[in-house]
Amino acid sequence: MAAKVKVKHSKKSNWYKNELNIKNFLQIIYQFLFSYEHFKFTAIILFLFELILNIVIINWVSYTEIDWKAYMQEVEGVINGTFDYSKLKGDTGPLVYPAGFVYIFSIFYFITNSGENIKIAQYIYVLIYLISLYLLYRIYSVCKKVPPYVLILCCCTAYRIHSIYILRMFNDPIAILLFYFALNLFLGNNWIIGSIVYSLAVSVKMNILLYAPALLIAYVTQLGITGTVKHITICAFVQFALSIPFLISNPKAYIKQSFDFGRIFLFKWTVNWRFIPEDVFLHPIFHVLLLSIHLLLLLYFSVPMYKSFKSYVALKQLEKEVQPQLKNHNEMVDMGSINQLFLTPFFVSNFIGIVCSRSLHYQFYVWYYHTLPFLLWSTAFSNQMRLLILGIIELCWNIYPSTKLSSVSLFLCHTAILWNLIKKFKPKEKN
Repeated sequence: MAAKVKVKHSKKSNWYKNELNIKNFLQIIYQFLFSYEHFKFTAIILFLFELILNIVIINWVSYTEIDWKAYMQEVEGVINGTFDYSKLKGDTGPLVYPAGFVYIFSIFYFITNSGENIKIAQYIYVLIYLISLYLLYRIYSVCKKVPPYVLILCCCTAYRIHSIYILRMFNDPIAILLFYFALNLFLGNNWIIGSIVYSLAVSVKMNILLYAPALLIAYVTQLGITGTVKHITICAFVQFALSIPFLISNPKAYIKQSFDFGRIFLFKWTVNWRFIPEDVFLHPIFHVLLLSIHLLLLLYFSVPMYKSFKSYVALKQLEKEVQPQLKNHNEMVDMGSINQLFLTPFFVSNFIGIVCSRSLHYQFYVWYYHTLPFLLWSTAFSNQMRLLILGIIELCWNIYPSTKLSSVSLFLCHTAILWNLIKKFKPKEKN
């Protein structure tokens, strides 16, 4: 009789242990999906997944030639001794990127056997993609704004992004990589190197200037007027140093073709405004209207950006003063919300430029794709609505060619995010 009781107790004990194991396993999964406590491990898993996925894409999905050959033709002229920008061109037209582009893609030219070895070029872009993810995860890990599961979803569903990097090999990802590097440096208070890297990003593609309004305010609030002048000079010097051979050859052609900021806005009818009549889209008043809205939005957000950066400075200083005392009590200041104050102006400034762009080519998706989760989790939308908007935006960018429905859907999503940000940063009325 006693033996039977012992067996029953043993079975009950095993069942209880199994239940505890299941609960522990579910708690671990929950931590990986919703907490930054184990984010480093989650990031490693994602890196391995992305590495395997990109290798599969390279070997199983056909490469599509769009601009790579033209890039190689453009830099080949420089390699052969031509520094006159008016004479540098490829199948898609004249060279329209600054000098940093020429140097980077000249390196690619030699590594890939004059651009002929596409496989090597694709693996270079795998490396670019993985480094960009690493830099991006560092940014998200220090701000703790977005649940990890969202970043996992963004990696697994980024069809267009993988295409831009691995199957199309545009120059946009390189500019974005350099910007993420610069942003990491700014967060680490490495302003001089950060300014150099930021200027290098601009020298690859001019869309990085969309971040410039926020960076200017960051300079003023973090470094003062003297520091601002110093770092603007650093940025300008980098551009000048890189462009010396081309300025000596034909300064007018170089400045006209490489530093035409209007190219960011003045492109052909593509992803975003397909739903309006073509004659309206081509009308100069429409161009001026978008530029005016862009400037007004930057003006509106300039005060919140300034306050955000000032709060960041004040809280960072407070953290330095309080942290030593908290360490004695085994406590730490949560820097996540403090770093959010620094990042928000940058991502909002860039997003305003995206919304007000006259034309968005498909490769431009990489300009703001990785910042969308941060922006959406800065709004008052529910998590379900945030995920829905992310999904609709992804769908719109994957419809080729764009349709009236896809472009109006993209416009509505952009407007919803922007309007929510406007309401969030609305000045509070004084009683």
